[in-house]
Amino acid sequence: MFLKYIIILLFGLSTVICQAQTPVSKEVEQKSKGKASKEQVSGSSVLMEVSKAIEEGRSDEEVAQSYEKLAKELADKKEYAKAEDYLTRAKKLYEKAKNKEKIAAVDRELAKVQEAQNKTSAAISSLNFARRNTSSKKQQKIDDHNISRLSNQGSPQTQAYYIQQNLDLVTEPEERALGYQQLAEVNMKMDNAPEAIKNLERALVTVKDQPEEAFKIKKGIASALVADNQTEKAIEVNKQLVAEARNVNTRAEVQQLQTLSNALLEANKKEEGIKTLKEAYELAIDNGQTIDAKNSLELLVQQYKKDKQPQKALEVYADFMNKLEPLVRADSTLIDEKFFQVQEDKILQLEKERELKDALIVKQNKFNYVLSGVVVLIFIFLLFIAKALYSIKKKNKRIALQSLRREMNPHFIFNSLNSVNQFIAQNNELEANKYLSSYSKLMRNIMENSNKDFISLTTEIEQMKEYLDLEYMRFHDKFEYKIEVDEGIDSDALFIPNMLIQPQLENAIWHGLRYKEGIGLLTLKVVQGNNCLYAIVEDNGIGLTRSKELKTKHQREHNSRGLTNTYERINLLNSLYSTNISIDITEKEGEETGVIVSLRFPIMNKNKQ
Repeated sequence: MFLKYIIILLFGLSTVICQAQTPVSKEVEQKSKGKASKEQVSGSSVLMEVSKAIEEGRSDEEVAQSYEKLAKELADKKEYAKAEDYLTRAKKLYEKAKNKEKIAAVDRELAKVQEAQNKTSAAISSLNFARRNTSSKKQQKIDDHNISRLSNQGSPQTQAYYIQQNLDLVTEPEERALGYQQLAEVNMKMDNAPEAIKNLERALVTVKDQPEEAFKIKKGIASALVADNQTEKAIEVNKQLVAEARNVNTRAEVQQLQTLSNALLEANKKEEGIKTLKEAYELAIDNGQTIDAKNSLELLVQQYKKDKQPQKALEVYADFMNKLEPLVRADSTLIDEKFFQVQEDKILQLEKERELKDALIVKQNKFNYVLSGVVVLIFIFLLFIAKALYSIKKKNKRIALQSLRREMNPHFIFNSLNSVNQFIAQNNELEANKYLSSYSKLMRNIMENSNKDFISLTTEIEQMKEYLDLEYMRFHDKFEYKIEVDEGIDSDALFIPNMLIQPQLENAIWHGLRYKEGIGLLTLKVVQGNNCLYAIVEDNGIGLTRSKELKTKHQREHNSRGLTNTYERINLLNSLYSTNISIDITEKEGEETGVIVSLRFPIMNKNKQ
């Protein structure tokens, strides 16, 4: 469990890029950079084709065809939700063009991706639409059989009957291959692996000229062989698939190596299985595949733990940690996701512009008949633009606010990792595990509320307690803390800004109490008065003046950025929600040392999210 938590935590750092880079890091990044770029270009060409079709103002049917092509690529990658979205867009364009046969064809593809997502009712509905729109009697029968098949999920025998009925009707290789695969799936439901293998072999014959489809079917055959306890044959097929995967892409090769290792381990061929798993891990590292490398790592660690070899598990974990930074930087999948999002946003904008262009043409035609109507339309259009600008401005402020709220996370995560490394270096596994458990709980709570500008006082206090518990584990010899909330405050009903108190607590610990001789005291008080809520952070550390004298240039810049972050967030909150949040920082005078930070919030009884 300890190693698993370590791995999960490290993978969460995929957004954090450190400035330092070791020779090993440079080597890993150089190996993966070229291949990552090649795969990115390959995966984005269809998306760019869609964008180009809309940008060039091609016909609705041409744009719809590009949507279908993109949806097919997404479905092949098992991104069914996105595929469904683009098929729905294509259907709308075909409906606009009143092309019923095309609408029916898209509805059938929609049914396939919906079935893949277990949306049985939606898939049946799509097939009903397809049946009504097609003029082909043969296709209507096929649609009827598929509807009956989906309606009898609890009866594999009935499903097999309707699939066979379709196989008797269809002649296209792809459709026959699909039918045989559906039969194989039903056979597996009935625990009839030998028959499933036969049907998959029939499907393989129909797609012999389609390498990628044949590859997928062979994977199914390998799984069926394992289910039929034909382990040696399954291993042989998986080895063939590894060789074939090299002609597809490196990710397919890595995943197939993982599958092969699983088959080898199940056959009790541990040495060969671990060797294959290591090969998958190294290949994923060399090709900048963070997720696949992490998956291979987890399987290796799991196997080492099973074999009672914790030292080897730690070694492979340390290797992954050393290579994590360049791996994330060169990860083609992360680049693809960012590129895909940018292109999707561009497509959405182009679609809006296309719709707007059509609307303007309609308005221009009407101008020749009704001058007064044009004036009204222009007025409405201006209102729409004003509203859109206002909405965009507000959205930008929200994005800026979220960005500022998350800005401090890398620093906190970095400090937390140092603590974990310290525990590990001291061979203090119990404390490291305890720290990671508390840390993961805190990060989960922070992530769950990361999209909220305001949260309940109860939630905020719980988060601050979890945070202070973590800091106390690190600096238990430097400070004690207490949290006091007035009894008259209904903390469940009151809402305050999310994570605005935490930076003040962090400053008190890291820049005040940490340097104090002896044990200091940190107090967080929440009181109510003058129709306001006050959060008061008080410490008896070394104070602002002494802290500035001790700091390095880097520390001064970080602390200054922390305060700037707080002020910017307060200004954005006040602007977005017309509130009057303020902060006051006072250094104690005289014999007392320390700082008092007072945050004032207006009383809010409802979450403004």
